[in-house]
Amino acid sequence: MNDLELQRWIERVSLRDFGRPFLHRASFNARLRATGGRYFTKSHNIEISPHQLAVHGEAETEAIIKHELCHYHLHLQRKGFQHRDADFKRLLAEVGATRHCKALPGADSRRLPVKYWLVCQSCGMRYPRKRKTDPRKYACGKCRGRLKLLLADPAAEEARLSLAVDQR
Repeated sequence: MNDLELQRWIERVSLRDFGRPFLHRASFNARLRATGGRYFTKSHNIEISPHQLAVHGEAETEAIIKHELCHYHLHLQRKGFQHRDADFKRLLAEVGATRHCKALPGADSRRLPVKYWLVCQSCGMRYPRKRKTDPRKYACGKCRGRLKLLLADPAAEEARLSLAVDQR
């Protein structure tokens, strides 16, 4: 599917489900991975992730289109178009749009693993860290105690957890 076909699809969905025309531009944006689509408040254009269409199909993509059209039509009517607004939630329910899109496979693989732990020397509270940080800049959120930076070792962590279970 190309941008012109997407444009026509969004125009059809807008007339069918909202009773209003979509008068701006719609296009695919291959850089969208964490979100299914987005609506631009200044230009009123809509971008849709082609990955959602390829992975989850037309039904899920149409739900994303309806979601973005909710933003579009409410914004043009000067009503609450943000996720937290009652008007937005009501219109989502009326047209059968989804609040969140399905995750793309492999989305979790881009997350950095926990490499360090900040451990409170007073109460033992543990804070996972993906990057090395200076523990002197922070204090425990539970007891305000001093923190110590430890290197996360998955094998040692597994042994510690199994030992704790055995002692119960």
